[in-house]
Amino acid sequence: MERSLIHPLPVHVHNDVYLWDFRSLSMVSTNIKGNQLILHPEKAAYWPAEKALLLSDLHLGKGAHFRRAGIAVPSAVSGANFSRLLSLIKLFKPARVLFLGDLFHSDYNQVWPLFCAFTHEHAEVSFELIPGNHDILPAAAYQEARMIRQPEILTIGNLSLSHHPLSDQERPTGTYNIYGHIHPCVRLLDATGNSLRLPAFFFGEKGGILPAFGEFTGCAEVKARLGDQVFVLVEGEVVEASV
Repeated sequence: MERSLIHPLPVHVHNDVYLWDFRSLSMVSTNIKGNQLILHPEKAAYWPAEKALLLSDLHLGKGAHFRRAGIAVPSAVSGANFSRLLSLIKLFKPARVLFLGDLFHSDYNQVWPLFCAFTHEHAEVSFELIPGNHDILPAAAYQEARMIRQPEILTIGNLSLSHHPLSDQERPTGTYNIYGHIHPCVRLLDATGNSLRLPAFFFGEKGGILPAFGEFTGCAEVKARLGDQVFVLVEGEVVEASV
């Protein structure tokens, strides 16, 4: 896929790490410890060798949870999540969809039956959950959704998948950790001092972070270190930033 320079001047992340060589792509293919991952601007990664779609932190039902508490949140949030997930399934035709935690935000509400209907409409796909701290629904709810509940650390080849980042002691020997939970973003500054926070994929020495997939989620600035691979998501594009 052809890459083109989209920013002729250097900008830098908030933590004084400069980003050069911005290249604009609709999707980016990157190699993580010998594994090809295709990074999509809809905050998901596709792993062709495993026919697996990886995404994290959907927080389905969060809008309904807040509305029940009297806080006005648009009801279209859940529909947007389902629409984006459907588009990814149609594009990649995965055999597995692996949710790296925080699939559903809190207690059961009316969004869960909608998710169950979605999974049953795609019986050709194995939907699997690596649980996170928000995944508190009873086992029967996951069974209703055709959901395979995996252990908190799922090792496939030399990748260990989890919701929380794994310490050196927790990470299976010889594996690279892919995780969520952080909702990562970077703050970009231009020469005039104007800034913009954007969600991003981060790949460091021992682990990589997926951006939060959900529409109604915040983000946390992550400090990029020299040698990290950072892919910023902006206006429907994945933008690779060399640190």
